[in-house]
Amino acid sequence: MSDPSIPGRPGGTASGRPGDAETSAPGQPVDEPDPHRWWALAVIATAQLMVVLDATIVNIALPSAQRALGISNGNRQWVITAYTLAFGGLLLLGGRIADLVGRRRTFIIGLIGFAGASAIGGASTGQEMLYLSRALQGVFAALLAPSALSLLTTTFPTGKERAKAFGIFSAIAGGGSAIGLLLGGILTEWLSWRWCLYVNVPIALLAVIGAFTLLKDRAGTKGAHLDIPGVFLGCGGLVAIVYGFSRAEAIGWTSTEVLTVLSIGVALLVTFAWWQTRSSGPLLPLHIVRERNRGGSMIVMAMTTIGLFGAFLFLTYFLQTILGYSPLSAGLAFLPLSAGIIIGSTQISARLLPLVPPRMLLVPGLLLSAGGMFSLTFLDTHSTYAGHILPGTILLGFGLGLTFLPIISTATSGVAPRDSGVTSATVNTAQQVGGSIGTSLLNTIATTVTASYLTSHLAAAAREGGLTPAERRSIVNTGTVHGFTVAIAWAAIILLAAAVLGAVMINGKSPRARAAEESAV
Repeated sequence: MSDPSIPGRPGGTASGRPGDAETSAPGQPVDEPDPHRWWALAVIATAQLMVVLDATIVNIALPSAQRALGISNGNRQWVITAYTLAFGGLLLLGGRIADLVGRRRTFIIGLIGFAGASAIGGASTGQEMLYLSRALQGVFAALLAPSALSLLTTTFPTGKERAKAFGIFSAIAGGGSAIGLLLGGILTEWLSWRWCLYVNVPIALLAVIGAFTLLKDRAGTKGAHLDIPGVFLGCGGLVAIVYGFSRAEAIGWTSTEVLTVLSIGVALLVTFAWWQTRSSGPLLPLHIVRERNRGGSMIVMAMTTIGLFGAFLFLTYFLQTILGYSPLSAGLAFLPLSAGIIIGSTQISARLLPLVPPRMLLVPGLLLSAGGMFSLTFLDTHSTYAGHILPGTILLGFGLGLTFLPIISTATSGVAPRDSGVTSATVNTAQQVGGSIGTSLLNTIATTVTASYLTSHLAAAAREGGLTPAERRSIVNTGTVHGFTVAIAWAAIILLAAAVLGAVMINGKSPRARAAEESAV
């Protein structure tokens, strides 16, 4: 039976194979590749890079923006939180909108809106204007990110080309954050913090031109409707969870506000899951996450992102506060990490994924990542970049490069085309929530350990006759690094746990083995 909403495409099911993809244009056979697919990949990758960059590029510019706009220390978190709340909370809605109205159309709207919001942010004359622009960036990123990944999924439905395309996409998804730190340092030092926002405008406009000329997609699903109760429950729950984790970093995990907000978020998400089993047009069809390999991939993705954000957070602090690096130098220090991710994704994972089961890549990758993270637990105030940080970051980057591609590819394989947008949104949600958890949880661990260390050591020193300013500074730096290394150790444990879960939950076969089975039927 044909799905009338997809021209020339037999109806897809949740159990469809990775090769099940709709036509890229009306009248074009399903198995005929898009002649412009590699140019299309360049457009999709450019948009994805812009979204990923904005998760970190503003971090470097924040001190300058704070001084220029008179933002207090208590309010500066909203420059980051406004973006993450809107982005993480609205991803499921953005993914379903892409499925209903068309991915290409949603992609273009997301690009134009993101560019406009970035221009508003760069021109901010006060803190409220900056907060609003960052929230608008998050709204349009929630449209842009899932439509980009779902366009990639349908442009490269199967085979070696899919592995290569996803390798490039995964390298950008993993390495873009580090590139954002570098670019943020360059723009802030050489131009102005405002250019960390303005830079999105020309990038988005180029991507819009490319999208109009190169991207192909079906029209939206006719007669479909949006699950409004699901939107309120699912998006409300995600907003509460992301907000709760972001506030926990500032006011503590045991505060009444954090516990209340997190409880509300959990309650809303539980109700959302119940409602999705009864809705005639669910926002997130639960068969998407119930499938063992897909659900396992999304859990592993969240845990991997926790570890990655842990590395960015504490290494950035260590390089600038302990080693005295400038923002630009700190950004340059992350290039080997990005290089490891790019090489692991494009040269190893992309070549092997068509031939081996996904867990044969992601489990070794996570073990390497955990090893690289663990090596960073030996940092102290006398550590050097070349001798102590560089080896660990290279190992971490290479391991993550082996990990991201099989996770993203497995999570988006075998989905009916009409559900590809919301599936891609769920993958992005796992990343976003993992990043929020990683930032708040690991930072709480670090600050708690540091406070305990300083309390005991400064008190002991006071009993022994006091401290000179240099001695006090030495103890503070030692305590700060001790907090970092304990938190990094927890990040390594989380990556190790992700490897175990990946080995147990993800048991899919290689694309070659699946193709052999299909040809034998």
